[in-house]
Amino acid sequence: MYLKDLFARKKGATLSFEIFPPKKNMPMDTIFTTIEGLSNLKPDFISVTYGAGGSSKDRTVEIASHIKQKHGIEALAHLTCISSTKEEIEGIVAKLQENQIENILALRGDLPQDPSFVFPTPLHYRYASDLIYQLKQKKAFCIGAACYPEGHVECISLEKDIEYLKIKVNAGTDFLITQLFYDNEMFYKFMDKIRKTGVNIPVLAGIMPMLSKKQIERCLSFSNTALPNKFTRLLEKYGDNTELLTEAGIYYATEQIIDLLAWGVDGIHIYTMNRPEIARRITENITPFRRMLQK
Repeated sequence: MYLKDLFARKKGATLSFEIFPPKKNMPMDTIFTTIEGLSNLKPDFISVTYGAGGSSKDRTVEIASHIKQKHGIEALAHLTCISSTKEEIEGIVAKLQENQIENILALRGDLPQDPSFVFPTPLHYRYASDLIYQLKQKKAFCIGAACYPEGHVECISLEKDIEYLKIKVNAGTDFLITQLFYDNEMFYKFMDKIRKTGVNIPVLAGIMPMLSKKQIERCLSFSNTALPNKFTRLLEKYGDNTELLTEAGIYYATEQIIDLLAWGVDGIHIYTMNRPEIARRITENITPFRRMLQK
């Protein structure tokens, strides 16, 4: 099923999860166990990330297929393009079609960390919109894209970033998933801005629970994420105690989602960090609120 059709018929906000493939030297059993735990929560779909430079492309296809074929849950396969040729992308797309994957999150992607990596010359893709346009020609996929409530870290301003977002939407994007954010007011202002520019497709709020200081520091290194005072107080008070910080992270994410649901968000997309027990705790906390809003 195309996710755009799911959004059209769903009453209330959707709930979905993101997972990432295990490293090449790790067994696949670990991610299958994670999927088993998440599937019991009955999400609307599960997305599977795609490593920089396509480092996990084969595993992304295999995992997405496992989600759909074994568990009957729609899978959203991430696909990045900055380091790929059009021929390589065509090959991956063919594999996705062979495995009956109908939904793709089209991304520019991060640059490969390997300093010896050789990019195509000239680049076949500079922006996610280039990939979106190519995929749209096939008329075989529902296409998602990323958006940034506080602006992309590489962009000079939020206003300019919204201009680029409109290009992606006009190229054929069917829905959007936000980068993580911790201040809902930033999201609400962003939504007001993009709706005024004519971006009217569904926007899912990306929520990443605070689980460790290291995790937060890494997130800040690649984003413009603002940290509200309430968030920083929790981080400072409990940051040296992993168990308490995890509890605080679950609490903060729960409160954040409850507020988003009351506002009328199209969907909640939880970055699970491959920890189904965290997703389960948050899902249980928000279930009464989702049920009320679905009546």
